[in-house]
Amino acid sequence: MWRHFHHEADIGIVGLGATLEQAFEQAAVALTAVITDPESVICRETVVLDCEAPDTELLLVDWLNALVYEMATRRMLFRRFNVELNNHSLHGTACGEAVDIRRHQPAAEIKGATYTALNIHADAGGIWHAQCVVDV
Repeated sequence: MWRHFHHEADIGIVGLGATLEQAFEQAAVALTAVITDPESVICRETVVLDCEAPDTELLLVDWLNALVYEMATRRMLFRRFNVELNNHSLHGTACGEAVDIRRHQPAAEIKGATYTALNIHADAGGIWHAQCVVDV
């Protein structure tokens, strides 16, 4: 459960989940969906990521920026994510594969997650929302 929202020249991403961890995972899927259809990415290799931040909102930005860094340096795209939160620490995995230009047809390059529209909350129905704007 994820979606995008319009934000001038950039793109807003939202992850939704029954838990905060699931919302972080779905925000990562939304991040991939800015670049390509996540369904086109095959889970061939798993990358481990650890992040810490002073609060949950900043932890979301750090998580997404860690993924952007891994995508850029490894030349990979990710499809499946697992997040474990402990206070303001995150242990996560991202599973994906090397970019295949013909198959993935990347639409954009993400420069980074920003603090713009940064918000994490649970709605009245108990669904967690984790969102921010990514710079493309």
